[in-house]
Amino acid sequence: MPRPASGSAPARSTILVVEDDPSIRTLLTSALGAAGHHVVAAVTGQEAMFKAGDSRPDLIVMDVMLPDADGFDLTRQLRAQGLYTPVLFLTARTEVEDRIIGLSSGGDDYVTKPFHVQEVLLRIRAILRRTGSFAPAAAGRARPPLRYGDLVLDTDAHTVHRAGRPLKLSPTEFRLLACLMARADRVLDKGEILQEVWKYDFAGDTRIVDTYIKNLRRKIDATPPALIQTVRGVGYCLRKSDDSTGNGGPGPSTGTTRP
Repeated sequence: MPRPASGSAPARSTILVVEDDPSIRTLLTSALGAAGHHVVAAVTGQEAMFKAGDSRPDLIVMDVMLPDADGFDLTRQLRAQGLYTPVLFLTARTEVEDRIIGLSSGGDDYVTKPFHVQEVLLRIRAILRRTGSFAPAAAGRARPPLRYGDLVLDTDAHTVHRAGRPLKLSPTEFRLLACLMARADRVLDKGEILQEVWKYDFAGDTRIVDTYIKNLRRKIDATPPALIQTVRGVGYCLRKSDDSTGNGGPGPSTGTTRP
């Protein structure tokens, strides 16, 4: 939950900055504080794990190369412990493959060093906006769960069940599944998914969609029948592999495969 910053109006969010470089840590802490956020700082991976559990931040800004840990591994540990706080990676690694690895580990975005602090603030604002898009509805305006066959996504409770079994999804995986379920049996191209789930373009690199679909498929399709389908050269859709919708009607079938 957001906390008030000392001597100021209530902060919009609590942000954990994990960065061992003192100049970068001070820059980010000052900029985020000036933007109205409550900031918690950590220098090492061990300290980050403790403060992530203690402060329950709304977002984590994570340096990848820490003195005692790898930021990607730390994020995997957080996810394994059931903490799905959005993570923005900061790193000097510039290869696209590194970005894909980072996002595959459970991160939500990736900024390379050197960076302009305003870019980081904009990325943070975008992440907080999209992760807040599934906040509980106002009292008396509960939204019905999304259902597709034995798959149930409850937006208000932020839960997902397949065949009655609860599934643990990261915030981005949850938004991606909600996007697919809201348009079940319709083929979505990767650009459309990028815009809907991430809210802005990843410089035309749609591999982030492929990466997250792969992660989501491991969780959703562990229970048959497979629901997340690939349409070669187009994108993805949610429908049964036998081309039935799971809701009593036929679904489209042209060009559907699973890589």
